[in-house]
Amino acid sequence: MRLMIIGHLGGHISTAGKIALKRGAKVIHCEDTEQALGALMNGKGADVAMVDVKQNIAKFVTDLEEARIHMPVVACGIDADARAAVKAIQDGAKEYVPLPPDADLIAAVLEAVTAENNTMIANDPAMKNVLLMADRVASSEATVMITGESGTGKEVMSQYIHRKSKRKDGTFIAVNCAAIPENLLESELFGHEKGAFTGAAGRRIGKFEEASNGTLLLDEVSEMHPSLQAKLLRVIQEKEITRIGSNDPVKVDVRLIATSNRNLEDSVNKGEFREDLYFRLNVINIHLPALRERPADIVPLALFFADKFAEQNGIPKKKIALKTQEKLKAAKWRGNIRELENIMHRATLMSMSDEIEPEAVQIQGNMGETPAITPEASAPDPTGVSSAKSSVTHTIQNTGAVENLVGRTIADVERDMILNTLDHCLGNRTHAANILGISIRTLRNKLNQYKEEVVPENRTCC
Repeated sequence: MRLMIIGHLGGHISTAGKIALKRGAKVIHCEDTEQALGALMNGKGADVAMVDVKQNIAKFVTDLEEARIHMPVVACGIDADARAAVKAIQDGAKEYVPLPPDADLIAAVLEAVTAENNTMIANDPAMKNVLLMADRVASSEATVMITGESGTGKEVMSQYIHRKSKRKDGTFIAVNCAAIPENLLESELFGHEKGAFTGAAGRRIGKFEEASNGTLLLDEVSEMHPSLQAKLLRVIQEKEITRIGSNDPVKVDVRLIATSNRNLEDSVNKGEFREDLYFRLNVINIHLPALRERPADIVPLALFFADKFAEQNGIPKKKIALKTQEKLKAAKWRGNIRELENIMHRATLMSMSDEIEPEAVQIQGNMGETPAITPEASAPDPTGVSSAKSSVTHTIQNTGAVENLVGRTIADVERDMILNTLDHCLGNRTHAANILGISIRTLRNKLNQYKEEVVPENRTCC
């Protein structure tokens, strides 16, 4: 684990750093959040930051988000100052740690905030076979393509492969190619020099350099623009990158893992994805089964999530009633593990019994039954209109809500449908796009459009 210490607090925060060092963490120290942000922009990666509560935590968290740096922040203050703790959490900190530090508390907090959903539950034979294959290829240097529907755990599998590889002590970096605008993705991957373009106030190290000697995950690589695909192919072949605004190549040593929820062979045939890049990335293919194809894992996963959210919310852990288990196993799980996680999060909070009862588990649709997918919805739709029509038709047929649509424009109905789906997915755009039957790029464009429009009262668009 890489820990970034920011600030002083009379030496107490440095003591916390020494405790972390004894626990095997790599620690770097920065005087303030501005210096910390500069270090992060220049490739000094960290898994978690411990920040003096006197620093401007709100601005630091905002700066991290704007720079697309995903790192949890732990605030530290002298003694148990409840007011400071509440403000720090409101400002975006994941936890508040009172100082002087307790060794066990520091270890527990750091472990909790850096723990990803890395648990691989594989009781079902379909998943056991996948895990065996992952174990066989993990120690190699081969590029791995992980495919499967949205929400099947592709990023979790990529982290599993990294932890089993020879590079496990190196950095694991994930880049969501669908979530970053096309004009910024090149800079995100390869970095840029100061003044390379408007807004480039300083040098930035790209993810390839940051992941050197480790693993780089290109999540949803199928969404990458063709012009950038060519540059990625060159990086793979030459094992070097060139920052935007520079002519000097930089050698990189990175193991690549890519994911896609599309059929990339179809994308190649349609000319949307380069064939030569496809073969470079698809050296080893690991296909993750949908949750409905691994029924023996549904209840163990539900129990895992129930325990996880009970612990996070400080409530007693509960078992899952037998009738609830049957209800979970009967669902079709369009959203796969991600949908199950969201539903168990709500059920854990809403349950009023000693065991999680069936009423607390709210599965959308007819026990999760998957609606018929029309050709318009299954194919990429740059306008989003065809998918919206398909979704509107499904809404009319299955909810009988015709009276709620009469007198409204298609644009209004489409907007509500997109925002409602995004709410259901707890803001996860990839999951929402999958349910709506549109590409993540179309969804992003729609949300940007809604930001510029007047949004209904008490409603956010993203």
